[in-house]
Amino acid sequence: MRKYSRRFQQIAQKVDKSKFYSPLEAFSLMKSFSTTLNFVETVEIHAVLGLDPKYSDQQLRSTVVLPKGTGKEVRIAVITKGEKINDALEAGADIVGSEDLIDNIFQGHLNFDKLIATPDVMLLIAKLGKILGPRGLMPSPKAGTVSNDLKSAIQEFKKGKLEYRIDRTGIIHIPIGKLISVDDLNLNFQAVQESVDKNRPSGSKGKYWKSVYLSSTMGPSIPIDINLIKDN
Repeated sequence: MRKYSRRFQQIAQKVDKSKFYSPLEAFSLMKSFSTTLNFVETVEIHAVLGLDPKYSDQQLRSTVVLPKGTGKEVRIAVITKGEKINDALEAGADIVGSEDLIDNIFQGHLNFDKLIATPDVMLLIAKLGKILGPRGLMPSPKAGTVSNDLKSAIQEFKKGKLEYRIDRTGIIHIPIGKLISVDDLNLNFQAVQESVDKNRPSGSKGKYWKSVYLSSTMGPSIPIDINLIKDN
């Protein structure tokens, strides 16, 4: 059985478990009981959707650009070749290379948060699958990390573009920003909601949003009123 600290238990008592909160109420509540001094907590959405991911027509995987960003500096690596190397550097990539970068990654050097590649090097990257796959770093067209338009791809991820996908239990877990501005978090929440609605799989039947919880890094989860969430 999981044990919680005295601080966590005291904070958890401030959340009314018989009540469902609006996102704004939840963000304000989180901010009121955040007492961490050494770092700013991250807020995450945990939503149970009416999907069974074992069926191909009920898969959910997409991207969303958070209008207010993630609050985190994203370190981007790019694998490409030829003139695209200079394009990537000019666009603000932190690490750029070709076969040399592939070899470094193969040796375990993973000092980046996102890996972007151009289509012409994807065959070369195939050997990195076992290294990048489990970490969610393998470039993919669906994730927007395989592209010839490096400038656009790099800038979007720098500004707050995130990939999300449903897990095997039908739940999505999405970080939506640092616990600084309640209004900014609310705008990011709305962007995620709209993206999840827009990308509803064709095989989805019945109620789409089943339950939603918001939580901060060091705080308890807060139940959200799903009646306030658009359910197409």
